[in-house]
Amino acid sequence: MKLTGRTGLWAIGLLVAVAAAGVLGSHRFAPTRKPMGARCPQDPRVALACYEERYRSIVAAQGVAEAFADLKAGYGADPEMQRLCHAITHAIGQAAVRRYSTVADAFAYGDNACGSGYYHGVMQGFALTLGREKLLSDLDAVCAAVPGKQRKSLDYFNCVHGLGHAIMAVRTDELFDALHDCDGLTGSMEQNACVNGVFMENLIVDGAHGGHYSKYLKPGEPLYPCTAVGDKYKAECFAMQTSYALGVVQGDFAKVFALCAEVGAPFRKNCYQSLGRDAATISRDQVPATVATCKLGRDHEQRSYCVLGAVLDFVYYYHSDVQAQALCSGVERELQQGCRSAIAQLVGRF
Repeated sequence: MKLTGRTGLWAIGLLVAVAAAGVLGSHRFAPTRKPMGARCPQDPRVALACYEERYRSIVAAQGVAEAFADLKAGYGADPEMQRLCHAITHAIGQAAVRRYSTVADAFAYGDNACGSGYYHGVMQGFALTLGREKLLSDLDAVCAAVPGKQRKSLDYFNCVHGLGHAIMAVRTDELFDALHDCDGLTGSMEQNACVNGVFMENLIVDGAHGGHYSKYLKPGEPLYPCTAVGDKYKAECFAMQTSYALGVVQGDFAKVFALCAEVGAPFRKNCYQSLGRDAATISRDQVPATVATCKLGRDHEQRSYCVLGAVLDFVYYYHSDVQAQALCSGVERELQQGCRSAIAQLVGRF
């Protein structure tokens, strides 16, 4: 069933979790053809540069749709492509900027594959074209022409969220400066979505996700920088940071549940919810494995917010509520109502 209808602050909050999908882990595609060329080297030191060059060339010669068709065709048999998929779609988005004159035009050719990285790349490309001074002088104008602003559509959300990635690009990944810049947007939803994009970019530039290493990530303190930012930024930070923390502890969900438990209220719920997204992406949005991971939570709060984060990722991945409803049916009875309520809040966003 395709989702239709509804707005509200709660739904906007859920979109932040949706935007985080795919930071860690990979999703499968159903290829409809063979990839065009040979696979890039599996050496992580050179793989990303190879993929970026390949897909920028495809966009330049044949367009965005052909680039995504080739990506999906090669994805299933290429572990390195799976690991780098979000970063690759950033490159596709950046290349699209050369073909389309406005953000709205580029968005019209978009694809949500690999955590909506295309849209983030579009925003980065436009930001770098404009330059820091011009971009920051009128942030509200950047997404003004993207359809759906009034109803807070997913496309509009992707734009203002992508602004966080864009600002990091022109700020050379100076996270605290970028957070302050997001405050220049009008509207709490816009500011929060931008901030979320800043934190997501901070994880993506980590070398493990295909970029360079961020100085705002500390293996000895896996929840940093969330522990150091102001309270108004903490919810969006903790909604992302578990992907990094899991990498630090080699995928031990129980250890990250314990780390989240040390976070003060109300932000620890964002941390548990982030773990739910990770549980879904690592399982490739399969019900049994996702349910089993959320059961590692030691109490009702941990498990319920884990399920919330997971079911949102299911809706985002499948663009349908069918598989998400199956997930809700598979969790403990006392968690099912909250799980189904979360699905309802996303009605009309896809």
